Amino acid sequence: MTSGSEALHEIGRLLKRSRKTLGLTQEQVADMAGISRPRYREIEAGASAARTTTLINIGRALGLELMLIPQVVVPAVEALLQPVGAEDDLPAFVASPDGEGNV
Repeated sequence: MTSGSEALHEIGRLLKRSRKTLGLTQEQVADMAGISRPRYREIEAGASAARTTTLINIGRALGLELMLIPQVVVPAVEALLQPVGAEDDLPAFVASPDGEGNV
């Protein structure tokens, strides 16, 4: 499990990467999310936590969606997000004969 500080930095990196991919400035994202630029800068730097509603608004400004998933499903989601041609090219889910999915 990641620490709170590591999680904040990971979220910040994701926001920054998404913002830059879209060619947006911090000011533009902050305006679309309804927060100040200094507040957005702190969140993106991983220096400050944000309320869930703030993260939802930032995510929507960046074309992202905030999702809560059960921890048991995280390995399967991570497997699905592996780059094409990754070393471990196993399916994330395998259907059993009774139609139930296994992780």
